[in-house]
Amino acid sequence: MTSTEYIKTITVVGAGTMGHGIAEVAALSGFKVYLADISTDILSNALGKIKWSLSKLSEKGQLRESVDNIMSRIIPVVNIENGQYTKEFASAISQSDFVIEAIPERIDLKQQLFRFLDENAPQHAILATNTSSLPISEIAAVTKRPEKVVGMHFFNPPPLMPLVEIIKGDKTDDEVVKTVYDLAKKFGKQPVVVKKDVPGFIVNRILGRFLNEACWMVARGKASVTEVDSAVKYRLGFPMGAFELADYSGIDVFHLVFIAMVQRGMKMTGCPLFKEKFDKKEYGMKTGKGFYEYPAPGKYVRPNIPKEAGEKVDIVALMAPAINEAAWLLENDIATMEDIDKAVMLGLGWPKGVFEYADELGIDSVVNALKKLKEETGLEEYEPNALLTRMVQEGKLGRKSGRGFREYRPVEEIAKKTLLIRLEKPIAWIVLNRPDKYNAINYELLKELSDTLDELELNNEIRVIVITGAGRVFSAGADVSSFVGITPVKAAIFSRKFQEVNLKIEYYTKPVIAALNGYTLGGGLEIAMSTDFRIASETAMLGQPEIKLGIIPGAGGTQRLARLIGISKAKQLIFTGEYIPAGEALKLGLVDKVVPPERLEDEVRTFALKLSEMPPLAIMLAKYAVNYGLESNIWTGLALESSSFGLLFSTEDVAEGVSAFFEKRKPKFKGQ
Repeated sequence: MTSTEYIKTITVVGAGTMGHGIAEVAALSGFKVYLADISTDILSNALGKIKWSLSKLSEKGQLRESVDNIMSRIIPVVNIENGQYTKEFASAISQSDFVIEAIPERIDLKQQLFRFLDENAPQHAILATNTSSLPISEIAAVTKRPEKVVGMHFFNPPPLMPLVEIIKGDKTDDEVVKTVYDLAKKFGKQPVVVKKDVPGFIVNRILGRFLNEACWMVARGKASVTEVDSAVKYRLGFPMGAFELADYSGIDVFHLVFIAMVQRGMKMTGCPLFKEKFDKKEYGMKTGKGFYEYPAPGKYVRPNIPKEAGEKVDIVALMAPAINEAAWLLENDIATMEDIDKAVMLGLGWPKGVFEYADELGIDSVVNALKKLKEETGLEEYEPNALLTRMVQEGKLGRKSGRGFREYRPVEEIAKKTLLIRLEKPIAWIVLNRPDKYNAINYELLKELSDTLDELELNNEIRVIVITGAGRVFSAGADVSSFVGITPVKAAIFSRKFQEVNLKIEYYTKPVIAALNGYTLGGGLEIAMSTDFRIASETAMLGQPEIKLGIIPGAGGTQRLARLIGISKAKQLIFTGEYIPAGEALKLGLVDKVVPPERLEDEVRTFALKLSEMPPLAIMLAKYAVNYGLESNIWTGLALESSSFGLLFSTEDVAEGVSAFFEKRKPKFKGQ
């Protein structure tokens, strides 16, 4: 029995934004779900929102059963009448194997609820809290089963956000943590474990440091709101500027969470600008005004943030407190480096992990920035963490020294308009670099991709090509904005040009790997299918949604998809335009391997390095024999194979391979 097999029935207490989202996730995963709240009106509204959300997922082809089937698994329960918990609620709890609450962030309310849950839930039941700021241990203390109380912090909105923080209280049993971890995986989520009950857990601690420092930069007159946000978006590559995010999510939400973290012992001097906005009830988008102004309350329009505005902002100083916080979490064994990086990437949408940013900015530069901030402000919270200080003393400065939080091979970066080329010999990484457009493919990107492939083909120091996407998306497909007003003839030309680039990838003389780091749709999937190998993040979604625009795949999708997964399944994906998750793509043979998102680059690099050790000429001819042979009859394919086999005996690599075999050493192939 796996650790979650006994869990059949789940109760979610609280039907607000987080509660009904969690209920939807649980029902989607096949569980019977009781959804409890204080009135039938609240529950009816929540069920309506769940049905709407499921309908949207169904329209995108992301459901494997009907909306009505999923809804039938959710049973609404009124839990309080006349100030007392109802018998109906007690009955639901008595049938539950797992209970999670998402009620208001008040410790007295949560403790009152957990006393009742403890009295009425079966002894085997796990009791979880979705709190983002309150101590798990204090909630658990009112129960007789503190070992079965755990934090399970979802991110908003739960059906879409992949991250779940699992927080261990002082007395939480390790087996309970494992069970909740496995349950999160069953929910289709990416869990991280917070091994100690610290204020803010992982994401809010790091986000708190980052937003607070962004705010202090403005308060101290070092930069304007727009300048900071420009640097955050365009130089750090975050999906939103710091103040843009605060407005979008709610300044009041961040202000209250940060206060709660400080009250629980986190040393952080709050920036006064957040309090000023809070006191004026200027919460951001929801009120129509925050750090930016909006057309009306609740109506979001992206603020105008010029790219050049942030060029002079000190991004090392901006990131240093967040990096220092991450180092504290690691130094104190709150979480692993992998989980901390995963948390900021999936919970905050950062394109890289916080430790990767540290290595890129330079550990010594981060330490110097922290020392300068401490000197300027006199605040102890800027004291560099001991881990960072030790790393500087040991010469582990990050990428520039070849070793920081990770080890690095020498890298040369070449920035083009739509691509970023990283030469990590013998690997070349081609990064589709239009993150603000979800790496959408246009004429310019195709031209640069084609030219780059030609350049790298002639570079004898490069043995393997990796194609991936900037940010959290591989590519969402062709740039639809370029289709406006396009004539049928020009559309056919675009299709042909795209096909030519994909043919170049398919018959390239070096191995090509696609590292699928997120949405891989339409033209993005067509590029991926042209490569030799596809390694996907667990969070990747793949599909050919062109049919929803009234068109069909035009860059080889109708041909390669059928060859990879079979005619019937290919037709289904093309005709419906539905997306499939990476796990299903693996079962179909559309991808070759699926790995956790924080491991994707390392897994791809390891495989690429393995390929780079193989004889280049033999790889090239083997690739030709397979690819050309499959597009012809077996007689032609066998003839190509035998002629290639014979030709290779004229190469120096064969002599080296044979010599190494007899000498019992590792061969060093030169491609000659």
